[in-house]
Amino acid sequence: MTKVGAKGDEASPLFTIKVRRVSDESQVTILNNKDEVNMKITMTSSSESCKIGNAKFIIHITGEHSIILKFPTPTEMKRFQAQVDFRSKCQSVFDKRTAESSAVQYFQFYGYLSQQQNMMQDYVRTGTYQKAMVQNFMDFRDKVVLDVGAGSGILSFFAMQAGARKVYAVEASTMAEHTKKLVSQSQYAGRIIVIPGKIEEIDIPEQVDIIVSEPMGYMLFNERMLETYLHSKKFLRPNGLMFPTVGDLHIAPFSDELLYMEQFTKANFWYQQSFHGVDLSPLRDAAVEEYFKQPIVDTFDIRILMAKSVKYTVNFLQAQEEDLHRIEIPLHFTAHSSGTVHGFAFWFDIAFIGSMSTVWLSTAPTESLTHWYQVRCLFRSPLFIKTGETMVGKVVLRSNMRQSYDVDIEAVVEATGSKAENTLDLKNPFFHYTGQPPATPAEAHCSGVAGDAYTAGGGSNTGNNSSGGGSSHYQRHHPSAHYGQQDSQNTANPSQQYHQQYHPSQYQSSNTTQNNTSYSCSNNKQQHDIEQLSQVFCEQLATTNNSHLTHATRLLQQQHSGRNGNNQGQQAASGKEAAAASGGRQSGAGDSAPGTPGSQAQQRTQQNGTTPAFCNTVPLISGGIPYPGLSNKQAMVGGQQQQQQSGSAGNHVLDPSQQQQQQNNGPPPPQQNLYY
Repeated sequence: MTKVGAKGDEASPLFTIKVRRVSDESQVTILNNKDEVNMKITMTSSSESCKIGNAKFIIHITGEHSIILKFPTPTEMKRFQAQVDFRSKCQSVFDKRTAESSAVQYFQFYGYLSQQQNMMQDYVRTGTYQKAMVQNFMDFRDKVVLDVGAGSGILSFFAMQAGARKVYAVEASTMAEHTKKLVSQSQYAGRIIVIPGKIEEIDIPEQVDIIVSEPMGYMLFNERMLETYLHSKKFLRPNGLMFPTVGDLHIAPFSDELLYMEQFTKANFWYQQSFHGVDLSPLRDAAVEEYFKQPIVDTFDIRILMAKSVKYTVNFLQAQEEDLHRIEIPLHFTAHSSGTVHGFAFWFDIAFIGSMSTVWLSTAPTESLTHWYQVRCLFRSPLFIKTGETMVGKVVLRSNMRQSYDVDIEAVVEATGSKAENTLDLKNPFFHYTGQPPATPAEAHCSGVAGDAYTAGGGSNTGNNSSGGGSSHYQRHHPSAHYGQQDSQNTANPSQQYHQQYHPSQYQSSNTTQNNTSYSCSNNKQQHDIEQLSQVFCEQLATTNNSHLTHATRLLQQQHSGRNGNNQGQQAASGKEAAAASGGRQSGAGDSAPGTPGSQAQQRTQQNGTTPAFCNTVPLISGGIPYPGLSNKQAMVGGQQQQQQSGSAGNHVLDPSQQQQQQNNGPPPPQQNLYY
């Protein structure tokens, strides 16, 4: 909204202008000083308009009629011009890299309140942003802040809570109108300035001290908003701050036969030779290719990972927009187990590095689920690798005009020369998340495998880290440290402050007690799997009348009871040695480790008072492991689904009444185990 007046009337404006721009059309409404509509003008790329001097603008209406608008300041005139000028010669950096159809769809999507709600209800995301700003209140006190892609303006409000003097909230979608209304009814009216438009096209009257934004997409880089975030540095004062400051993309090989076969068998529909009399088989190969071009968006059990992750770091204070046009990440893995590699798994962490504290937001598979989930990219043909063998390869992300990336993945097992590769379209992912806990991998019959493989303080820093000192200082505080990640050779150099935050002199201990922990593996895989399954069914016995149980359920109960009796007799006879040898097993059977079906069922039963859905009739896969099934259900329901998942210790499930109370009271305080 802009106030304008006639020449010679400097005391009070005669008119107020409201501009609402949607795609390639702007609606200009001119109101008099009584807020009555005086004129409405629709402006498109064919409209004739021109700037006159520094603070005047002329618009040709029709025939011989034109209107001259005089603005109180040149800045107000520039803001108005940016909203109504569609001339191609004014094409911005954003327009040059983005197809028009993609931009229209993108801004329409984020203009819906329902989509803003989905993101705001991701309490891990929202709570972490608030914590990062409030804990670094000294950085925000009396400062000018720029909120890039403000959406509902929630980050602008957090900046105010942290003590900011003024916030410029820039939003290109129609959500800007809702944000203005939200701000006008708040205590921060006049201090949060909402600016409709793209960051590449608007102007602000002063330089800012801090830039805040939530620019991450799937696999960190999807939607290409990170480039807009980097472009906004033109408004940042020297030595200014950016929240977030650093982003880490993690990549690790995984094994998941079920997922691979599911994608493959989808194409069997096109193998029919008489579908209502029509032969579909000529399209089967094209269907297989299309399905395998889709990245899989869901979550998974950490035990499907077959090597420590490689980390690729982007420092937003130092990186340039051009650095993100093509990203090549070299890979080098050493397998910690033998098996089939079906593709690469991706997740990311971001850090808010302030003068008072550093706060991490992690989307790792062991952390609470977020609306980013994790992403997996499948090979067309999987690879077999043995324990200790080396796999090399690369991931190349090539930006496209659809605000996304084409992803090339490649891997070679050095010992055999076997090679696998694929090209995927990150713009067209398959939302595979069903709301069910991740299925336990069939090979995960060794108690403590995840801890042994990923928490042993291993990974090596091969990047150009000037601080030196190996990786132990980083692993003790980084949210993905338990993966024992390796730095990619192409890792961008973190800032000096980033190094100082994790200087090895602060933490002398480089190993954890888990290095000395012994894990016992079952000699009978089937026995261990049946124990897990029977544990789930035994929980159902507590709440279900025996008359309603199937014969198979009663049989499992009898087997479980009989085996427990035999185990107790064996333990009494063997003494301390037998007790030590079965330590891992006893822990798994009675008090399951986080992430196993037993522990997930216990968490839901204890907190909800109900039996988990997968305790009912379930199909069995190899080894008797309960498998909840896979289907293409709608995945994107924001915080409501993330409340249902449990991936790490400390996660909990809220019943409907608790969820309603939490929404009424606002976001809960962030879980302490998320932040480092």
